[in-house]
Amino acid sequence: MRNIGVQVVIAMLIGAAVGFMMGEDASIFAPLGTIFIHLIKMLVIPLVLVSIIAGAASLGDSPKAGKIGIGTFAFFILTSAAAVALALILGNLFQPGAGIDFSTQNSANLMTVTEEQGALPGVMDTFIGMIPTNVFESLTTGNILQILFFSIFLGIALTKVKPEGAKPIITALNALIDAFVWMINYVMIIAPIGVFGLMAESVGTFGFEALEVVFKLFILFVVAILIFGFVFFPALVQLFSRVSAKEFISKMKKPQVMALSTASSMATLPVTMETCEEELKVSKATASFVLPLGATINMSGNAIYYGLVAIFFAQMYGIDLTLATYAAIIFTSTLGAIGQAGVPGPSFLVVAVLLAAGIPIDGLPLLFALDRVFDMIRTSLNITGDAACALIMDKYADQPVKE
Repeated sequence: MRNIGVQVVIAMLIGAAVGFMMGEDASIFAPLGTIFIHLIKMLVIPLVLVSIIAGAASLGDSPKAGKIGIGTFAFFILTSAAAVALALILGNLFQPGAGIDFSTQNSANLMTVTEEQGALPGVMDTFIGMIPTNVFESLTTGNILQILFFSIFLGIALTKVKPEGAKPIITALNALIDAFVWMINYVMIIAPIGVFGLMAESVGTFGFEALEVVFKLFILFVVAILIFGFVFFPALVQLFSRVSAKEFISKMKKPQVMALSTASSMATLPVTMETCEEELKVSKATASFVLPLGATINMSGNAIYYGLVAIFFAQMYGIDLTLATYAAIIFTSTLGAIGQAGVPGPSFLVVAVLLAAGIPIDGLPLLFALDRVFDMIRTSLNITGDAACALIMDKYADQPVKE
């Protein structure tokens, strides 16, 4: 019972039960979850800034620094594409959208969805948008991509100045990381209370009725997440890292439960970093670089969601998909997953996926009512992929097991 992971699981179950019994009245517990999330978010932005600078500076001392950067991006892109492919295969095998008549659903209270909400920026716009004109504004607004760009650039710059000048700065950054970890450990004391509030509000507000319409899609989504999280990623870890698949699955329970309750890769980042460094023995340099990056751009759970939703609505509207449309779904889902920020909220990027495949977006509001539930589950897979990447890159870059 002293294990924080066990406490969080118990809090989730109690919160779900209270939310189910009290219904919308369970929203009175929402402030408990809000306080917890605010405390975590208070630490996330400065932790990302300091960790990436320290990580890039530490990796910069190695001639293999370029390998770990390229390898990390390649891992994120390829696993996201594989996630979409799995979603498309399962969707075609089990037909989750077959036989569903959208016209019979009451859409009076559903939000409207427009094409503009799913618009993806162009490649050049994306690159330009990553470069901050005022880094302090980026920190204030929480623009993670701009913070990542500046942090990596500054971290590399620290490796190019005189060692006697850079060393005290890097030492100070590592001391700050240790201070953040201390703060996070104290915030985690109230994690069960916060998780109880989050679950009670979510279940009480949305209930389980909305699942009836998309029950088959939901079950298939969970199956795909389980395959990727407990078969695919552990297999990669077993084959390409120093850690066994069994140990990886065992140690990842705590961050997975935290991701499930917060529905945010960024909010779970401190716990993921602690687990990777302290329990899975990933070097601080690798963890500080890979994990904040992954929390921002590695969204394999989102990729599965986008692929399955595209198949679901194509089948619901009786649209036959061609090889070209499948390719469009894979490309747009992968791009959209990488561009999705690591924070909870309605997945409007799925609009871009549907538009790319020529699938109507009228039925999407049916899913947005359940977005919190889907988000919780896919976030737990996202952070699992982040940790798997850190383990593999740690060996790939030939870093010490523990600094």
